[in-house]
Amino acid sequence: MQAREPHQPSGEFVQSLARGLAVIRAFSDERTMLTLADVAKIAGLSRASARRSLLTLETLGYVGMQQNRFYLRPRVLDLGYAFLSSSSSVDVTQDHLRRLSARIGESCSACEYDDGDIVYVARAAADSVMPLRVSIGRRIPAFCTSTGRVLLSAMPPDELDEFFRVYPREKFTPLTVTDEGELRERIAEVRAQGWAVNNQELDLGARSIAAPVVDSRTGAYISAVNITVSTSRVSVEELVEQCLPLLLETTRQIGSDIALMGQQR
Repeated sequence: MQAREPHQPSGEFVQSLARGLAVIRAFSDERTMLTLADVAKIAGLSRASARRSLLTLETLGYVGMQQNRFYLRPRVLDLGYAFLSSSSSVDVTQDHLRRLSARIGESCSACEYDDGDIVYVARAAADSVMPLRVSIGRRIPAFCTSTGRVLLSAMPPDELDEFFRVYPREKFTPLTVTDEGELRERIAEVRAQGWAVNNQELDLGARSIAAPVVDSRTGAYISAVNITVSTSRVSVEELVEQCLPLLLETTRQIGSDIALMGQQR
């Protein structure tokens, strides 16, 4: 996979902090135990820099080591919890997702855009044959997800150009669209209609529909909410006809509640 181009640091940039965060991000649900060499390669650091960062994080309790392999310790959750606990909009979104999921019997998620990816900030998993296989904080490339395309559709042209220039596009399934021209057409369609459908581009057997949560004061997209269904149970037509009206109702309610909270502060 092509590496992302780093942002240009300012004069206030703290290199050692950046290296430590890169080391933490080297771990994922698919990379839970890593050697020093693994961390250095994934984080793009020298072995010496990776070692210093790992040992510092180990001393602080964020990283553990077993048989020359490193792993994240529960203290890392404090970093994500600080965001979730300080964001009242996440609490509002979570409540609405629970109600929507209970109403339709499907799994729902809310995502925000960050550095080429969508990040899950809230979710509600339904007791269905296809449970939601994501967790809060998980990152997925934006280009191949319904929530990602919704959020990309709100980007100014220069930012969207930069997105296509910088971020790689991996083919996750045979149906994943990676061609820039076709993706731009689909994003333009999402911009025009206000919602997006993803049909097995990320996971075979799963399709989703997403719509934005809009800040009523500025018109900016705060996040995007999706409903995920099994292809064996729900067709694209049924997804649009049955789920889209409830999804749009939910995103409007979330946006209204967030705006009301802002007025009360």
